[in-house]
Amino acid sequence: MADQEMVRNREREAIPGGDYESLYARREEFIERGMKGDILIKETDREWSVSRQGHLKFYLLGDVYPDTALQYWYVFVHDIKKQTGKHRHQGGLVLFVIEGKGVTEVNGEMIEWEEGDCILLPLHPDGIEHVHYNHEDKPAKWLAFIYLPDWDNVASELAQMEVAEEFSNIYGG
Repeated sequence: MADQEMVRNREREAIPGGDYESLYARREEFIERGMKGDILIKETDREWSVSRQGHLKFYLLGDVYPDTALQYWYVFVHDIKKQTGKHRHQGGLVLFVIEGKGVTEVNGEMIEWEEGDCILLPLHPDGIEHVHYNHEDKPAKWLAFIYLPDWDNVASELAQMEVAEEFSNIYGG
């Protein structure tokens, strides 16, 4: 009969309440979600919402949709009926126009845009106050991309200066 060697393997138990163990577990969950999370978000998977900024449809929003492969992004469509609310933040985002024509007022400067254009709101420590206007009676839509580590690292505020005109009766003016 052959000699047998017994090996006993035992996983180390997590220390209850240990900060490192908690961090370790969260990181493992994050990596797992990145490897196995949803990589396709269909237009029909998300609903339009009404806010003081206007009509928005979020595709990536980690706190609301935690099962996507990417968690460090906000990605949303803004359907500009007439105009958005005016707000201020430190910038650092990309807007890609997918439909229509309009103008964006950025710190008092008017910037014209149309379908296929890419609007860049650069980082600025004092913030960038802006509002978007639709030029036509047909839809104007853009897709926004915000990389959250950049927003977090510059302590980006999100200050509403004026409510979107068509929703002032809901949110106040």
